[in-house]
Amino acid sequence: MALFSFMPVFSASSNLAYIGHGTGNTLGYLLKHLAHICIGFLIIYWVHKVPYHYFRAISKIALPIVWFLLLYTLLKGTVIAGANASRWIQVPFIGITFQTSTLASIVLFIYVARYLSKTKEENEPFQTSLIQLWIPVFITLMLILPANFSTTALIFAMVLMLTFIGKYPLKYIGFIIGSGIAMLAFFLLVAKAFPDSRFFSRVSTWESRITNFTTDKPDEDDYQIEKAKIAIASGKLGGLGPGKSVQKNFLPQSSSDFIYAIIVEEYGLVGGVSIVILYLLLLFRFVIASHKAPTLFGKLVVVGVGFPMIFQAMINMAVAVELLPVTGQTLPLISSGGSSIWMTCLGLGIIISVTKKEEEIAEEKLEKEKRKEALQRLIDKELAEDDVIPQEVYDEEPAYSIEDNSRNPMNAVLSK
Repeated sequence: MALFSFMPVFSASSNLAYIGHGTGNTLGYLLKHLAHICIGFLIIYWVHKVPYHYFRAISKIALPIVWFLLLYTLLKGTVIAGANASRWIQVPFIGITFQTSTLASIVLFIYVARYLSKTKEENEPFQTSLIQLWIPVFITLMLILPANFSTTALIFAMVLMLTFIGKYPLKYIGFIIGSGIAMLAFFLLVAKAFPDSRFFSRVSTWESRITNFTTDKPDEDDYQIEKAKIAIASGKLGGLGPGKSVQKNFLPQSSSDFIYAIIVEEYGLVGGVSIVILYLLLLFRFVIASHKAPTLFGKLVVVGVGFPMIFQAMINMAVAVELLPVTGQTLPLISSGGSSIWMTCLGLGIIISVTKKEEEIAEEKLEKEKRKEALQRLIDKELAEDDVIPQEVYDEEPAYSIEDNSRNPMNAVLSK
C-alpha cells in the first residue's frame, strides 16, 4: 500500500503545487513523500528489533511525556495554509510538523494493554482501575479533544474495545461509557459559555459538520464531499487512468483526507475495491498475529495498535462516499503526511516485534527438539558400541567357562 501510494500522491499533489508556488510541478511533493516512506520503513526496522515486552515499561514512562506534548500542542497551535493547525507542533531546528495525537494514541493503547495483562489474575476493585486505568485515559482524551474530536472518539472506542477483549467487567465498561458521554456534554456546555476561547474554537466546526451532514445546507465541507462524489462517479469501473484525475484540481485535501476519491477516479471501482480488500487482508493478518502471540500483553498490543489503523481507513473511505461527516482522518500508509506515515509504521513495527517473538519461540523449540534428537542418537551409538566386544579381548584373555558343577554357581564368575 505504501508503494502504491506514490502514484495517487504524485497525481493529487498538483493542486498543492499550484497553490504553493504556481508552477504545478509536483516532483518536490513526490520526493517529500518518498522521504516520509523511507523514514517509515526505517522506523519499522528499528522498532521490530526491540523485544515487545520492553514496551510495557516504555508506555508507563512515555505517557506523562505525551501529556506534556499534547498540552504544548494546545498552547502553541498555529495556523498553516489557512487551516487550524493546533493538532501539530513544529520540531525545532528541523522545521517538520508533527501530530502529537497519533503518538499519544499508540502510547495509550500499549498502556491499557499493559494494565489489562497485569490484572488478568487479580480481581482489582473498580476504584483501583479507575485510578490506574481510566484517569490516565481521560486525561489523554481531554488533551486531544479541543483540537480533534474525531481522533478522540476513535481512541475512546478503541480503548473500550480493548478492555472488552481483555475481559474487563461489562458493568464497569457501561459506567465508563456513561461517564464519557457526561464529560463530553460538560465540555460542550463550557464551550457554549465561552465561545470566544481558542480552546473551544473547533466546537462550532463540529456542530456545522454534523448539521450539514444531516441536512442539505451547502458549506465548505459540503463542497468537498460533492467534489469527492463527482470524482468517484467519474471513475466508473476502470477509472480515467493514472494521473488523469480532474477533481484533484478542486479538492482542497486531495492528497490526504480525500485521496480515496482520487484513487477511485483514476483507477475506477476496481482500484477502490482493491484498496478495501488490502485493508481487510491487513486486518486478517492482525487477527492471526494476535491469536499467535505468546502472551496476553502481546495479544492486546496487536489488537490495540493494529485495529485502529483499519478503523481509521474505513472512516476515511466512508467520509469520501458521504457515509460519515467530514472528520479529517487520513488513509493510513497511502495519504501524504509525515507524522501519519511514521506513526503507522511505528505501530506496524511493534506488531512485527510481537510476531517475531512468536517465531523465535517456535525456532527455539525446534532447535531444542533437534538437540534432543542428536543427543539421543549419540547415546544410542554409545550403547551399540558397548554391546560389541572387540575380538582382541577374547584373544588376550584366558579361556574360561561359566559352566561349573561345583556347589556354588557363582564360582565361575568369582574366579573370573
